[in-house]
Amino acid sequence: MNTSVCIRVLDIFIKVFVFIYSYVVSMDECRRRLLEGQKKTSGTEDRTSLMAAEVNGSSGLLKEEEEPMDVTATHSENYQTLLDAGLPQKVAESLDNIFQTGLVAYVDLDERALDALREFNEEGAMSVLQQFKESDLSHVQNKSAFLCGVMKTYRQREKQGNKVQESTKGPDEAKIKDLLERTGYTLDVTTGQRKYGGPPPEEVFSGPQPGIGTEVFVGKIPRDLYEDELVPLFEKAGSIWDLRLMMDPLTGQNRGYAFITFCSKEAAQEAVKLCDNYEIRSGKYLGVCISVANNRLFVGSIPKNKTRESILEDFGKVTEGLQEVILYTQPDDKRKNRGFCFLEYEDHKSAAQARRRLMSGKVKVWGNPVTVEWADPVAEPDPEVMAKVKVLFVRKLATPVTEELLENTFSQFGKLERVKKLKDYAFVHFEERDAAVKAMQEMNGKELGGEQIEIVLAKPPDKKRKERQAARQTSRSSG
Repeated sequence: MNTSVCIRVLDIFIKVFVFIYSYVVSMDECRRRLLEGQKKTSGTEDRTSLMAAEVNGSSGLLKEEEEPMDVTATHSENYQTLLDAGLPQKVAESLDNIFQTGLVAYVDLDERALDALREFNEEGAMSVLQQFKESDLSHVQNKSAFLCGVMKTYRQREKQGNKVQESTKGPDEAKIKDLLERTGYTLDVTTGQRKYGGPPPEEVFSGPQPGIGTEVFVGKIPRDLYEDELVPLFEKAGSIWDLRLMMDPLTGQNRGYAFITFCSKEAAQEAVKLCDNYEIRSGKYLGVCISVANNRLFVGSIPKNKTRESILEDFGKVTEGLQEVILYTQPDDKRKNRGFCFLEYEDHKSAAQARRRLMSGKVKVWGNPVTVEWADPVAEPDPEVMAKVKVLFVRKLATPVTEELLENTFSQFGKLERVKKLKDYAFVHFEERDAAVKAMQEMNGKELGGEQIEIVLAKPPDKKRKERQAARQTSRSSG
């Protein structure tokens, strides 16, 4: 009985197992057929999509979807260097993308530019790089300095509460290109100026850089006017050494003025005659005059026992380009100076750098800070005016020298109008110019009252200098 029951139970179990196995096999077969059907449908859709993509010219997009790109492959070899320099990832990626466009190379950017960029927050740095990328760099020679200029402009706009604006329409590049091809000059663009020439091509001028009296100041320039209109006008006066058009980085337009250096004084003077009050556009008249580049500093608080030689040596150690020291001694004691001097540098740039350095407070001469100001620029008088001067300027006079002694000394060369002595210098007025010139030639360097005197033709009074002195005095009083 028990055996019979066991056999039946086993039989039932076998039937159930066979049923379940048949069901599973059947379901697997259905699943396999279903998948084969989906693959056929998918293959048809893929072929259809591929054909459509080829027709639309976007087959590359489908390929990117089928084969995902390696993100690291989009970075240049400098990307990791930018990250190591401390730039945020997005900023490093943005700058690296600019490198890959060929707009600028990694070697073009110096450490100063990267340091300045690192000081921005991520949003600011991205805005700066976007503006840099959109700038016209075709005539930019120092791209690192240009980027620094873009950053400086961004900071200025931030202070004024202005967002970075779209660049204002600049010059007609086709006309600029034609000008450069015609003249053979170069053009260097920064955020602060556009410099045409400097130096000019050798076939135009091969001499040394022009000196004082060869530069003119051009004012009242329309803000949307550029080299393609200025050069053809001013080159009529003579060969141009360089033209520097000052730019406003906040607006993208010029500041309304420029400096043009000619290869000779005669050309500069001719430019003033031809172009001053010239109507360059309807109702727009230029203002042109000879520019005086100031390369002289006034320095006060000097120990009165210092000599010209010691001052030249001491200031030459802390500044560059110093050429001359003008020092005045006390009238009653030639061993002591008057507590101030003038430092004359080789050019305005050297003088400006020396002024900044001396005013920083970080540089001390003789252990003490010194007073530094721009000296009044020494303007070159008009040659025609100087040709009529009949007055002599006599300096380095000894204390015992009187007006009477001066009158007796100089009257032997011609009739005098008057003599005026002030401290250790004097003005001797002749009635005739020939007599003044003869006295200067014969007396200059001679000894009078125990001291060797110096004589030059007196320059006519500078009205603008008096105005500057009055303005400076007012400023000091109000301060």
